Amino acid sequence: MPAERTVVEVEGRRLSLSHLDKPLYPAGGFTKAAVLQHYGQVGPVMLPHLEGRPASFVRCPGGVDGERFWAKRVPPGAPGWVQGLEVELRTGPARQVVVADLATLIWAANLDTVEFHVPQWRDSPALHDRLIVDLDPGEGTDLLHCCAAALAVREVLAADGLDAWAKTSGSKGLHLTVPLIPAPADEVNAYAKRLAQRLKAEYPQLIVSRMGRELRRDRVLLDWSQNNSAKTTVAAYSLRALAEPTVSTPVSWAEVADCRDPAELSFTADRLPDRLARLGDLHASLLDPSAARRLPGAAA
Repeated sequence: MPAERTVVEVEGRRLSLSHLDKPLYPAGGFTKAAVLQHYGQVGPVMLPHLEGRPASFVRCPGGVDGERFWAKRVPPGAPGWVQGLEVELRTGPARQVVVADLATLIWAANLDTVEFHVPQWRDSPALHDRLIVDLDPGEGTDLLHCCAAALAVREVLAADGLDAWAKTSGSKGLHLTVPLIPAPADEVNAYAKRLAQRLKAEYPQLIVSRMGRELRRDRVLLDWSQNNSAKTTVAAYSLRALAEPTVSTPVSWAEVADCRDPAELSFTADRLPDRLARLGDLHASLLDPSAARRLPGAAA
């Protein structure tokens, strides 16, 4: 029997939505309809953070407990109005989706896309306009350790003339985003590595800069490799494919400094509408061109 479909209009585009009752998060009964509703609600604040960047999707047709896969190419049958960008993947040249509008966001979510990830560049992987500091807690640590590490990183960045905006990963860690005047990818990656090594040297009991499991025990990994052009980071306001529908959520530095319980900085989709109504997009100022700074050591 053909799947029941619901036709909706999103900003003048007709979309055929299917399997709305499918429980994509079985443990809590969070359905595909709820996923679509989430992206419809956060779309206005999420889209500016996706603009111009080739998106990678984590699709979960079997729900978060079942089959899942990464999708990078524009899929067959995509509407003609879906924008794309030609990129060079490890497997060769490909055209990736650029989530340019709400209709594209909802269309992608209807493909059972739970997570949206984007790189630190627009248009060309040779020039990065963001630096990402990915703080990932190792065994024996938690989000509180990530908050302490984030404050230390912020201080070092400020000494280098850089500003950072914080968000939860939607899982266990934190992401710090630094807007840059576009700089060569290799220079951004090299700075990120030096930053991690410097923080590891200054805070050896808190931070590590290498991946080894043994090294990470009781420490927070500052994963500088996320600045590689081939890497992506989960986008602000994206759901995560975990047991609960947690969301990668922008947070203030006051919230980071004042956090005393990891639960204080864990946000599920049902909490986002009220939070946005109260606070708006805490990353909106990150997008202001005047926020971008020159990478230390970069050519003028």
